[in-house]
Amino acid sequence: MAQQTLNKKIFSEEYCDKEIQPQEHMYEPRPHDHEEDCCCDCCQEEEESMHECEEDCCCDGCQEEESMHEYEEHSCCGHNEDKCQHKESLKINYENNNAFKNVPKQVYIVENIDCANCAAKIERKIQQLPQVDFANLTFATKQLQLVTNIDEDILPIIQEVCSSVQSEVVVTKREKRPSRQVKKQIDIFRENKRDFLEIVIGAIFFIGGSMTKSVNGYLSLVLYLIGYIILGGKVLLTAAKNLVKGQVFDENFLMSIATLGALVIREYPEAVGVMLFYRVGELFEEIAVARSRSQIMDAVDMRPEVVNKVNDDKTVEIPAEDAMIGDLLLVRPGDRVPLDGMVMEGESRIDTSPVTGEPIPVAVKTGDSVTSGCVNTSGLLKIRVEKVLEDSMVTRILDSVENAAAGKPKIDRFITRFSRVYTPFVVILAAATAIIPSLITGNWNYWVYTALTFLVISCPCALVLSVPLAFFSGIGAGSKRGILFKGGVAIEALEGVKAIVMDKTGTITQGNFAVQEAMPEAGMTKEQLFALAGSCEMTSTHPIANSIVTAAREENIQLKQPVSVEEISGRGIKAELEEGTALCGNRNLMEAYQVDLSGYEDTTYGTEVLLALNGVYVGRLVIADAIKKEAKSAVMQLKQMGVVTAMLTGDAERSADSVARETGIDEVHAKLLPDDKVEELKKIRTSHGSVMFVGDGINDAPVLAGADVGAAMGSGADAAIEAADVVFMTSSVAAIPQSLKIARTTAVISKQNVVFALTIKILVMLLGLAGLANMWMAVFADTGVAMLCILNSVRILYKKI
Repeated sequence: MAQQTLNKKIFSEEYCDKEIQPQEHMYEPRPHDHEEDCCCDCCQEEEESMHECEEDCCCDGCQEEESMHEYEEHSCCGHNEDKCQHKESLKINYENNNAFKNVPKQVYIVENIDCANCAAKIERKIQQLPQVDFANLTFATKQLQLVTNIDEDILPIIQEVCSSVQSEVVVTKREKRPSRQVKKQIDIFRENKRDFLEIVIGAIFFIGGSMTKSVNGYLSLVLYLIGYIILGGKVLLTAAKNLVKGQVFDENFLMSIATLGALVIREYPEAVGVMLFYRVGELFEEIAVARSRSQIMDAVDMRPEVVNKVNDDKTVEIPAEDAMIGDLLLVRPGDRVPLDGMVMEGESRIDTSPVTGEPIPVAVKTGDSVTSGCVNTSGLLKIRVEKVLEDSMVTRILDSVENAAAGKPKIDRFITRFSRVYTPFVVILAAATAIIPSLITGNWNYWVYTALTFLVISCPCALVLSVPLAFFSGIGAGSKRGILFKGGVAIEALEGVKAIVMDKTGTITQGNFAVQEAMPEAGMTKEQLFALAGSCEMTSTHPIANSIVTAAREENIQLKQPVSVEEISGRGIKAELEEGTALCGNRNLMEAYQVDLSGYEDTTYGTEVLLALNGVYVGRLVIADAIKKEAKSAVMQLKQMGVVTAMLTGDAERSADSVARETGIDEVHAKLLPDDKVEELKKIRTSHGSVMFVGDGINDAPVLAGADVGAAMGSGADAAIEAADVVFMTSSVAAIPQSLKIARTTAVISKQNVVFALTIKILVMLLGLAGLANMWMAVFADTGVAMLCILNSVRILYKKI
């Protein structure tokens, strides 16, 4: 999404001691776009090249202009370090910042975060640190990615910031080596033993209080209070700690005020019951998130903990990260290939589905390359390590998913901003509901109770959690099928694509030459034609010659060594065989030797190799890059999804038109240079809207970068894969409609979550004002809705796509 991504500069140097001329400024003032829901008043005015915004303005665009303005002043202030009043380090942090895409990041694991809203608070505080240039905390993976401008260890500072938001949070540096502790199955009862006990014991006292209510009011009250203390003690203590830190709109504080208020107005069953179901909901929510996270990460984290190294015919088990390039590893049947390597001994069939999603095992033998993460299904293999653990495919897949989860799509950024306004608004509404109508009507109990239901609803966790979890699940669903999305932004952009443009060679076709048809003449048989052509071409290294020899051998045809061979540049080959003088090449070769071609008609596609024996034309072979067998059905699926398909290629029009006819592609643009492809892409975007381009070559990198969504085949060039937003590990055309289905399903689920959560919360608030809702309904609108949103988010992992 190079077209959409903002190309931000990061100012993290001291400029006062540098001589910077005004005309050398890194930024030029320019207008910027604002989202419709921007809260900044100045953004509602007509676009200007520069305008002033408050420091806490929520609009990223305004922050950009403000920082640019500050830099302009700073760079012109005389460069006197003593007099300069501006910051020493000026930087811009954006949630969708692409400037740090290729910058090495420090990665930390942040444990014990209560909710996604708390994660967002921690991220904002860390971003404000002067030592930090970039920070991104992903609740779904519990990972904090940092770019710092200091050499010393920043962990103590990060821990202090996290503890200031939530005291139970523990931050640790992520280890590169796979951990058995991370991979073990989650023991729900052991890890949440205290919560389970408190809920069970508290529930017993709650039931006891309800049963004795009509018999003994005092006993019932005592049971209710004991139950409340057991259930709410943890919540009240956390609320008190957070209140000291100034966190008034903390979920624990709001729930404490709501339930304590219920006790004050003598709604004892409501107070205890709401606290009980709040604790149950929070526990189930934590378990659901943990299990979802575990399922997704287990599917993509295929890194081995140990490998079997062969030393002098002895096998030694060593940590995977200790294996070096050139080491010989033993891979038994049923084992995963631990590291990328080459088979040195043995034959087997490899199940590549964990990496590519392809269900059919692939045969491998000595000399073949094998990819880590694939499963050895039959024979014993010895492989030579070609890439260490850090560079192998299993680590690249894991890093790709983790980095993708850190990318925040537009809807996620909107919900994060919305939640910062939503909670204060509902709390203020609750206060107004408790005071104003009560002063007018004198019915304090009724209106205070209604206000308490608002407080229970005011937590935005269901909103803040559901969207990133939906996109994280979409990323996980893609990785299980061999589709790597480089961020939720890629999924969001792909969902809106109107046209899909594909390169021909290597994308729609297999990327290698093959004989498509043999057309003998003059009494020749197909076998004789192959024998003649194969014998002529067997000494050549040209790709077309190789395809002819390969086809002849696949037909089990015996080839004869020519007596002599003469290669005629740009035309073909003249060979002396036992049968006589043979010509094998193009029409120019035949005409040069005055071969009669009166019966020849050029009606086929691809490259034609004409053959003549002793001056007589005897037939031709049609050589072409074979179309992938799934290409036609994939294009048909795209059409059924309402997407326009187009093909850009540097090949001749005849060949391109033939491929388009066979696959059903709508538009064809042939004989294009790389720069021409970029221009054609712009025209297609103008005609149809948002465009996805799929390619695999080095020359496709500019087009990939210029598309709204760039996708690369996993078998393609590294430059193409690097420039792409989506990578198809299978290199199958079928992955294109599949990726679009995943993107659309993910977008639908995230929107369903937002609409459902907001609808239920607003509905309960309206029912509360009408006197038809109680605190039981309110707690469902909070934790119950969050649970349903979580379950809805992860269903894409099990959905057939």
